Amino acid sequence: MKRNRTKLPGIYLGLVLAFIYLPIVFVVVFSFNGSRSTAVWKGFSLEWYQALFQDTSIWEALGNSLLLGVISCLAAAVIGTLGAVGLMKVEFRSKGVTEYISTLPIMIPEIILGMVFMAFFSVLSLPFGMVTLVIAHTAFCIPYILMMVKARMAGMDPALEEAAMDLGATPVRTFFDVTLPLVMPAVMSGAMLAFAMSLDDVVISIFVNGPRLNTLPVKVYTQMKFGVTPEINALCTVMLAVTLVIWGLKKLMDKGGNMR
Repeated sequence: MKRNRTKLPGIYLGLVLAFIYLPIVFVVVFSFNGSRSTAVWKGFSLEWYQALFQDTSIWEALGNSLLLGVISCLAAAVIGTLGAVGLMKVEFRSKGVTEYISTLPIMIPEIILGMVFMAFFSVLSLPFGMVTLVIAHTAFCIPYILMMVKARMAGMDPALEEAAMDLGATPVRTFFDVTLPLVMPAVMSGAMLAFAMSLDDVVISIFVNGPRLNTLPVKVYTQMKFGVTPEINALCTVMLAVTLVIWGLKKLMDKGGNMR
């Protein structure tokens, strides 16, 4: 019996891919545009890449974003991991409520979080700057790591920890020698996701940012108020290229590990 074959799935897939990737292709192509206008193609040029690499304010903002992402993710990794272990190990009446509250920063709109952090830091008379950014981003990143570690621990065999303690290991040594190595892949995955969210954040950063400090998303946002320039397209292309290189290296490392 012959099956009726239709081209609709292929057409649908093509439309979805075009919807996702055509804007990216547009940005990459027009980053090499010789015209300042993003609507008219004047000719191939590397002018905007030269302007990008000579713009010290962009690189300073990028350095601030990377520093902020690393510090906030490290702090969130420690707090989120310990929080997940505590939620899995300790039984108490309000455990369900605590688990729900721990994920609220993900569900609450960022504009609300930004306003709350701004009001909180104002009450504490804490100067807005890198410190307030780190605190806000750490609180925002904790749930991503907590949920991943918690899911990882739910699939762990408790007999492994029990065996370590039966052999004389203290709870602290059991955590560092048994639990932490087992949950480390989840910690790393959550930290990478949290780093991406921190690097991408605009709304919260605008509310808690200082007047003399800029992160890259805030810098790009403020520049776009005067119109999208090919320099921003060049920046997006460079960041896309770096992301693809990292992805390719990870794939090669995974392939090499599987071959062993």
